[in-house]
Amino acid sequence: MGTGSNLDLDFAIKRMGKGIYLSPIKNINFIDDDEKILYDLNYQRIMEQAQKNRLEDLIVLEKAGPRKRIFFDPEKVIAGIVTCGGLCPGLNNVIRQLVMQLSYQYGVNKIIGFRYGFRGIYPESEISPLYLTVKDVEPIHHYGGSVLGTSRGHSDPVKIVDGLEYYGVNMLFTIGGDGTIRGSIAVEEEATKRGLKIAVVNIPKTIDNDIPFISKSFGFQTAVAKAGEFIRCAHNEAKGAPNGVCIVKVMGRESGFIAAQATLAQKDVNYLLVPEMDFDLEGSHGLLVELERRLERSGHAVIVVAEGAGQKFFEDQEEKYDPSGNKILNDIGVYLRERIKSYFSARKKEVNVRYIDPSYSIRSVPANPEDSIYCGFLAEHAVHGAMSGRTRMIVGKWNEEFVYLPMEIINMGRNKIDLRSPFWQSVLLSTGQPALTNQDQ
Repeated sequence: MGTGSNLDLDFAIKRMGKGIYLSPIKNINFIDDDEKILYDLNYQRIMEQAQKNRLEDLIVLEKAGPRKRIFFDPEKVIAGIVTCGGLCPGLNNVIRQLVMQLSYQYGVNKIIGFRYGFRGIYPESEISPLYLTVKDVEPIHHYGGSVLGTSRGHSDPVKIVDGLEYYGVNMLFTIGGDGTIRGSIAVEEEATKRGLKIAVVNIPKTIDNDIPFISKSFGFQTAVAKAGEFIRCAHNEAKGAPNGVCIVKVMGRESGFIAAQATLAQKDVNYLLVPEMDFDLEGSHGLLVELERRLERSGHAVIVVAEGAGQKFFEDQEEKYDPSGNKILNDIGVYLRERIKSYFSARKKEVNVRYIDPSYSIRSVPANPEDSIYCGFLAEHAVHGAMSGRTRMIVGKWNEEFVYLPMEIINMGRNKIDLRSPFWQSVLLSTGQPALTNQDQ
């Protein structure tokens, strides 16, 4: 399939073989393997390709859903489920629906939940897995976190596949972000090298909503809603003191979507700082001077900052990394609090600064109704894909359709806010903030 444009990636999904078993699902509209979803819906660009007789260069994605013929015999399937990385609203919803779908619609009798990440699969692991039944998972969607637990850090694909062989697993569902997806690729490659027929399917988890070709990741809407509640409280706190300033930090290492969406939803934010923007503190157009002007006009201010914003202010500090290889970010919220205090103290002006960091509270809450429903669809389509023999794939949603994507999409960078987009202009309209930089843009 041609990829067109500059997206050098084959979007075809790897399959382990031809489907030879009839699906046990009744009364359902099956998806034909030729059904595709257009990546780009722009009419003008499609017509340009048509006029050049190059429609084959249009990027098309494989439509998700049940297939009439499946690769695996459901009675012989042993499925494994593992959650990795940080917590995110909806993890338990995904686990629950995977078990429900495997059990009720396909009649799979053995489902293993591996605990505390990939290392829980190792044969020598002292962490015993959980054998999951419908009864076990029925209530778990009411709780935040993951009943299987999670973990970060390097994992050994050889030991993981050793464990999958030991437990007889032929279908592994991984729930996690880019690190988990890279680990899943390594597991699939090791299984293939050994000649093992093990389907490896990922349900992408990133609370930051930053995986490319995924229009929305599960847990994101819940995070936005909860962040909005903290912003509302921050607004009350700021108004409750003379020259009150309240800083709210939310998650967003490289992409500020949570902060931006919560800002648009709540409407009480005066300054939004995200990783995608370069902002200054000092100077005639820096944040500190603008904040001083704001306090003179209104007597209070709310600042929302994503955790990855403003890291340039820590360039002189030694870089540190967590067990997964992610750079440990410096706390921009604390830094802003102290700089604001120092600025106004030097000018002998009263200011009352409060700092709220609800990040870990937000990521561990139960999913809201919208995310709960979305998690269910993702899990169902993941099972359909695995049963049909598809592997090395991710389940996502694009152009309002559920699709299957190759795991290699993680090599295409991250979704980030376009600071020239109508979306960002709406943010600026909501906050009323200036550019906050002394440089020409």
